[in-house]
This record gives sequence, C-alpha cells and structure tokens, in this order.
Amino acid sequence: MSVKSRGEMVFSIFNTVVMLIIMFLTVAPFWFSLVGSLNEGLDYMRGGVYFWPREFTWGNYIAVYSDPSIYSAYFVTAARTILGTVLHVLFTALVAYGISRPNLKGKSVYMIYIMLTMFFAGGLVPTYLLYRDLGLLDNFLVFIIPSMFSVWDLMILLSFFRSIPESIIESAKIDGAGEYRIFLRFIIPLAMPALAAISLFNGVGHWNSYFDSLMFTTSESLQTIQLFLMRVVTDATFAQGMGAQAAQLVPQQAKKISPETLKLAMMIATTAPILLIYPFLQRFFVKGIMIGSIKG
Repeated sequence: MSVKSRGEMVFSIFNTVVMLIIMFLTVAPFWFSLVGSLNEGLDYMRGGVYFWPREFTWGNYIAVYSDPSIYSAYFVTAARTILGTVLHVLFTALVAYGISRPNLKGKSVYMIYIMLTMFFAGGLVPTYLLYRDLGLLDNFLVFIIPSMFSVWDLMILLSFFRSIPESIIESAKIDGAGEYRIFLRFIIPLAMPALAAISLFNGVGHWNSYFDSLMFTTSESLQTIQLFLMRVVTDATFAQGMGAQAAQLVPQQAKKISPETLKLAMMIATTAPILLIYPFLQRFFVKGIMIGSIKG
C-alpha cells in the first residue's frame, strides 16, 4: 500500500474542500427553492426560511397543478424533447457518417459550407421571415426542424466515426450489407456512448427552451413548460390568478399561498423531471464526452 507524500495529502484535502464548496454553491439555490416552495406563503414572507420549511404545506404545488395549462405545457415540452432529440441524433449521425467516408465526393465543399454556419447567421428578423415563408410559425414543427442538425455535434460524431476501423465496414460490405444497414446495425451500436451524450445535451436544451415558443408561436396549446414558468415569474397578476384559482378549488389552502412561494414551486415543477432523468444517463454522458475528445 503506497503512502501519500505530504504534498499529495495537502493537494487532496484542498481539492476536496474546493469540490465541496462548488457542490454547495451548485445545490444551494435548488435546495432553497425547494424549501421555499414547501413553506406557507405568508410565513415565508417573514424571511429566515433557508434550510428547512418552517411551516410545511403542499399548497403551492396544489396551486401550480390546479391550472390546466401546465399539463398542456408539459405535454408539448415532453413531445418536443423526445421527438426533437431522436431526430436530431439520427439526422446529425447520418450526416457525420456520410462525411466520414473516405470515398465521398466533394467532401471539402460540404465541410466548408457546414462550418460557415457556425460563424455566420442571419439574425432574428431573417429567421422569423424564413420560418414564416416555410409555414413554421405557430406550428409544432418549429420546435423540431430547426434543431435537427448541429455542427458541434457533427464534429464530435465525426471524430468518433473516423476512429472506427475500416475493416469492420469492409467486412460488412463483403457480406452484402448496404450503407444504411451498416449504419444501423454496426455504426449506431458502436457509437452509442457518444450518441447518448449528445442526446442528453440536446434533450436538456429542448426541455429548457422557451425562446422559440415565445417568438414563433402564439397559440396557448403550443406553450412550453419553460414559457409557462416565465409567465409565472415575470407576471405578478398571472401568479396571483393561479393562487386564486387554487383557493377556489381548495379553500383551506388560500392563506398558505403567496406569489413568491408559487414561483418557487413552479421552478421546482419545471426542473424536477430533467433532474430525475439525468442520473440514469450520466455514465453515458461522461463516457461519450471522453470518446469524442480522445479519438480523432
């Protein structure tokens, strides 16, 4: 058993302390929001509620989930997250695999065209006009089609696909497999860690997105959960209306709700689903990032 030197022990202690501080700074805002959302509204306004609810109540969550709009927002967000992530990964992987093939003609032209999109963009107004002409305004597809491809994800997958031995693909071709079969039966399983990492990035992006819903949709049926949260946080009358609606449904909860605790409960309600899913994908996330950064 090796004995650590004094310098190694000092570094280990220092590193542990720094990591604990960073962990506290990361977790503290979420914990304070959770504690505030579980505290009675009028009592919370007195201050001093930090580490544990002083007057526990479920009233704030009753108020949040008494609004039927939140269920529609959850459905829209979940649908765009699942469908958008699957199509993004599939389409980006197809492009990356095609460009990774050594016999692709005009590869340099395609790469120049793709790379230019990383540095130049039309801006908000041209984007809005383009979506209008394509019929994407106030359309669910406005969440899906513009996000089907990412140059950054292309670079990660491209470095991974280029590291796959050519002998595997040649053997599959000798056995009579076509390009699509090779892609689905061989490339996708081999690239699963990288694809899982990209899926996590893209899925979190879809779940947290509100700007496209704000700018390109007007129908309440296309409202995402993050846009719903923004309305609760920025519009005091909207939050008060939710509280009044909950008070009508459950009168005994009326005095346990305030706009501030209602906002905190809404924040937890929008964040919790993605936090519950993340631990199951973390191992793929770390492995995929390491593969994409080392292989090339």
